[in-house]
Amino acid sequence: MSIQNVAKSKPRIDDQIPDLIESLLVELGEDPERQGLKATPARVSKALRQLTDGYGVKPEDVIAGAVFDQDYDEMVLVKDIPFYSLCEHHMLPFFGRCHVGYLPKGKVVGLSKIPRLVGIFAHRLQLQERLTNDIAEALNSALLPKGVGVVLEARHLCMEMRGVEKPGGQMITSCMLGTFRRDPRTRAEFLDLVRHP
Repeated sequence: MSIQNVAKSKPRIDDQIPDLIESLLVELGEDPERQGLKATPARVSKALRQLTDGYGVKPEDVIAGAVFDQDYDEMVLVKDIPFYSLCEHHMLPFFGRCHVGYLPKGKVVGLSKIPRLVGIFAHRLQLQERLTNDIAEALNSALLPKGVGVVLEARHLCMEMRGVEKPGGQMITSCMLGTFRRDPRTRAEFLDLVRHP
């Protein structure tokens, strides 16, 4: 889910990434002049810029225009939001699903803003634990709800392709704020809704 429609990145005249990628190819023992690699440095630069375009967007700017006064006090849940990110340790992808719930206190946010919020933080070099907290804290700051709950389920290619090389494992992280942290019933309701279709 690219967020470039939120903040268009300007073409960079001083882009140094292609030169760095060309040097990297040489260090790896490749010939950057061979046919298959000639355009690779420019392609990698473009891909990295897109995969990290979340740095150029402030979450409050995305949410601000879509917060509405609403007398609704039951749980709001958006689940199975697909995301991908790059781990900050190896710059390899991790990807999965995000579930976001909140208990409104006089304000709700437009439905599409929650997946956009996930995309803003996912399109940065990340740790899954921090990504989970970033999403919860941003929604909490924008809405001041009774509580927020976020659960992320992800596969990490840094574990599957290198290191222990064990494919298929999944990491699950959660962040519970307000009522989601204090009230076991609220937390249980949220987790039950996340687990069931």
